[in-house]
Amino acid sequence: MADTLLLLIKLSVGTMILAVGMGATFTDVVYLWRRPALLLRSVLAMYVLVPLAAFVLAEFLPLAPGVRVALLVLAVSAGAPLVPRRLRVGGSPYAFSLVVTSSLLAVVLVPVWIALLSRHFGVATVGPAEVAAVLARAFLLPLVIGILLGMALRATVPAITQRAADAVFALAAVVLAVATLLLVADQWQVFMEVRGPGIVALVALTVIAVAVGHVLGGPEPDDRTALAIACCTRHIGVAVILATTFRGPRAVVLLAVYLVVASLVSIPYLRWRRRAAHGDKP
Repeated sequence: MADTLLLLIKLSVGTMILAVGMGATFTDVVYLWRRPALLLRSVLAMYVLVPLAAFVLAEFLPLAPGVRVALLVLAVSAGAPLVPRRLRVGGSPYAFSLVVTSSLLAVVLVPVWIALLSRHFGVATVGPAEVAAVLARAFLLPLVIGILLGMALRATVPAITQRAADAVFALAAVVLAVATLLLVADQWQVFMEVRGPGIVALVALTVIAVAVGHVLGGPEPDDRTALAIACCTRHIGVAVILATTFRGPRAVVLLAVYLVVASLVSIPYLRWRRRAAHGDKP
């Protein structure tokens, strides 16, 4: 059963990436590329500072081996989350460009982090080239297919393109959620590994990530919010692909704990940011 659920998780993640590509326009994709200062701050936050925070936590907290592996998988899984709707606070294309750009960068930068992990922590069992190949197949290929499909739909039936992309994304998100819950139910004993230090590490990583994204995402308020949520949730799709490919169901179950923790931190933060955007008192 676990193998079937892992396959469903992989397929649903790839379909969500395809749907993101379907909704893309050229202006959306290159928005961040035309703003090098914001691009540099975004890369620094997602690919350097938050992973470093996770490495420090893994190094100094007395974590169970499984929790440590999950934390390090999250550390290298940099990039925007697979749910860009959560980032659309003011309609800026920055959030969408962040999704696309981070997926492209992950193919190059995640293998670099894997190599560093292998050298320092000894947790990686595959080479950087293999990691890059997995991520290229899982993310770059469906993203390119989605962008080309979206261009074809906009040229022929533009009125339904966004609705079609949203419908595909929503269906894949439901499959991902159901498959993950079933996997957690099937592997419930893994949760016993997440004790006090593990919860402290996950909460600390989430809070640090929100703070880093909020500070480096400025000065535009919507950009602050988007980068904070991107850093907080990490690229769960990348984490799932890495965990299912190299670590089996155990790490995926532990990633589900992080999703819960990230939600407990990010949901109040998003509500505060939305109230601030409307001029209300927090």
